[in-house]
Amino acid sequence: MLTRRSLIITAGLAAGVQAAGAKPVRPFVRTDGARFLKGGKPYRYAGTNIWYGPYLGAPGALGHRDRLKRELDNLHKLGLDNLRILASGETSPLKNSLAPAIHGPKPPDNEDLLKGLDFTLAEMGKRGMTAVLFLNNFWEWSGGMVTYQYWTNGGHYINLGDPAHPWPEFADFSAQFYASPKAIALYEDYVARIVGRTNTVTGKPYRDDPAIMAWQLANEPRPGGTAAKAPWEAFYAWIARSAAFIKARDPNHLVSTGNEGVMGCLESTDCVTKANASKAIDYVTFHMWPLNWSWIDPEKLDATFDTGLARCRAYIDTHIKLAAALNKPLVLEEFGFPREDGLSGPDVPTRHRDRFYAMVYAAVEDSAKKHGAFAGTNFWAWGGEGRAAHPDYMMKPGDTAYVGDPPQEPQGRNSVFDSDASTIAVIKAHVAALKAL
Repeated sequence: MLTRRSLIITAGLAAGVQAAGAKPVRPFVRTDGARFLKGGKPYRYAGTNIWYGPYLGAPGALGHRDRLKRELDNLHKLGLDNLRILASGETSPLKNSLAPAIHGPKPPDNEDLLKGLDFTLAEMGKRGMTAVLFLNNFWEWSGGMVTYQYWTNGGHYINLGDPAHPWPEFADFSAQFYASPKAIALYEDYVARIVGRTNTVTGKPYRDDPAIMAWQLANEPRPGGTAAKAPWEAFYAWIARSAAFIKARDPNHLVSTGNEGVMGCLESTDCVTKANASKAIDYVTFHMWPLNWSWIDPEKLDATFDTGLARCRAYIDTHIKLAAALNKPLVLEEFGFPREDGLSGPDVPTRHRDRFYAMVYAAVEDSAKKHGAFAGTNFWAWGGEGRAAHPDYMMKPGDTAYVGDPPQEPQGRNSVFDSDASTIAVIKAHVAALKAL
């Protein structure tokens, strides 16, 4: 006679047999050749940058946890479930660096900001979202590589934009980091601390947290600003060493470089291939900045847009081919476009930006239909309900009205605000298209 108890036991035994014979599905994002897998299924995503998560998530007066939760709710509702977030910032003398920062040359680190990161990851986990956490910066706005050198070279540094040190002196100086054993040692000390951290909200070690998709070596690491001065071999060696360093401490999560691609490699496709060749680098990143690279004129968008857009599409195609040759997934993890007439307020239209986003998203969808390598995007950046605090749209020390643009840039230039209805419509259409695929 079959009883309820015997049916439960039989079902349980059958499930056990199936589980024993099946390959366990791990909760972390994985790679399978040139594609991502999540929960054992192909994973393509639309995401954004919200580097300031640890600042909003911090306890006390520094943070704004209610706003962070609203932003995450809004992003999740839009289907933007992959967020690229700052996980390291160095206390720096550089003019435009964030303050307070996450850490100095020695512990203790800024526990309030690390608790802010803990809180951000915990809230993301509740919503099934994933984070890419970058661990250094080629640029000055979070301290970065120049600051590591300042800590170890007797106090020497260069400010980006200093007339006494015109471009590309800053980039050449920053790249000296790769050949500095002392600077690299301090970087690795911090990386070991953050990768080995346990979340104070969830009690879960970071290495075991599926809310983290990937660790990233740095934001936009470049080999330098001048090809003849670039420490090419030191650059490649640092990438391979740092990626292996992280993997040895956290085998569960992916690792990527954070490099901009060809334009972040002094326009060398060979550099992109070598920078991503290490087995410890799981996927290829690239960024796209038509304004910063002078591919468009913000005050003459009608006249320069079509040519600039064609260059952007060709740039995407180049990186799809490079990633396919490496047999690794490809992510465009930064792409930004100014508002009309080079203005920054949330009331300024985004007509050309919307067309730019639509082109990027169409390229992802086309790659998906062909089972290609282009697997994800993170636009720069989510401004949400943030608004610039000053009439000149520039960030000043002590400001907490984060909008997505870093301190050295006009606040709102590249941000997508919660009031940008036309851009949000383009995003929603892309998310729907990815789900349909």
